[in-house]
Amino acid sequence: MNFIKNGGEIIQKEIDKAVSEGGNSAVIEGRYEIEKTVIIPSGFHLILRRCYLRLAENTFCNIFRNEKCGDLSFGADDPDTDISITGEGGAVLDGGVYNGLSERNSLKDGRPHISANNLILMANVEGFEISGLRLINQRWWAMNFIGCRRGKIHNVDFCSDSTTVSAKGSYLSREKGNYSDILIKNSDGIDLRCGCHDIIIDRVTGFTQDDSVALTALNGALEQMYLPEGCVNGIYNVIIRDVCTASFCSNIRLLNQGGTILKNILIDGVMDASKNSPYMDRGEHSVRIGDAHLYGSRHSEEGETCDITVRNVYSRAIYAVSLSGVIKGLRCENIVGFDGCGELFRNNANLLDSFLPQ
Repeated sequence: MNFIKNGGEIIQKEIDKAVSEGGNSAVIEGRYEIEKTVIIPSGFHLILRRCYLRLAENTFCNIFRNEKCGDLSFGADDPDTDISITGEGGAVLDGGVYNGLSERNSLKDGRPHISANNLILMANVEGFEISGLRLINQRWWAMNFIGCRRGKIHNVDFCSDSTTVSAKGSYLSREKGNYSDILIKNSDGIDLRCGCHDIIIDRVTGFTQDDSVALTALNGALEQMYLPEGCVNGIYNVIIRDVCTASFCSNIRLLNQGGTILKNILIDGVMDASKNSPYMDRGEHSVRIGDAHLYGSRHSEEGETCDITVRNVYSRAIYAVSLSGVIKGLRCENIVGFDGCGELFRNNANLLDSFLPQ
């Protein structure tokens, strides 16, 4: 497959030209090798029509980022607004050859922060839409959103790299216990971090080595780098619908620790697609809320994780729904196990005013 070199520069010029002429959109067609991040400004609509974008080897950059991403001089009251990336006709974003940057060596020995490996990175955006994309071979999380609100992510498909570093091949197996052999660890699909709210995630398919959709409210390095002043300290008002993925860790993961909030979340429609997957045998969780492991300064307390509805989950994972921490107002309906699902509920949580079906 032949790619046009310096695709990042070419696409950026198309965007800049449209803006300079008073336009607010650009259509990109063809196959491009991306050597630098394409920056999308406020009010811009990028259409990728039958387009294939692949990161060049030995690069440490996103494919797309919004203009104010990482510039903390812009507070939450001055975000980028109204940005969309729309794929048409089978648009693909490809991480290409892995560059070796991981969570373990992030910011060490001159390396950049691991967020350089997101295919799409957005921070401090109000009003956004991502749709119609296939994202493959992500070098870390495919899409990362910090302090973003009033957005929609829909009709997206993933295919992580399942390569292992041992002679066991590229098939991830719980039975063989080869998670430690995975070359590219934590290759999630969609990640929402602190400051995200009023977002719809709809129609997600494919294979992810780690979590397919993760709502993770922590106060860590990402928040220090990208979360603007004035954003809410947590995640709320999120709808997740129709997730049909093979995921080695979790189809959907919710986590908040260290005093952050996670509330008003609806999960409706989760189908475990791991049966006969060419990449893995069985996932660990279909829906995971909380974690016994401490990632923040402390576990969540009463009133911080609340008003979560989980319904219509069809799971063959080790645990269909896994619960930890203090959760108030959890409602679970129509949780179904099939093809050797281990347990419908693994409940290590203190559930307050909640309902789990018997």
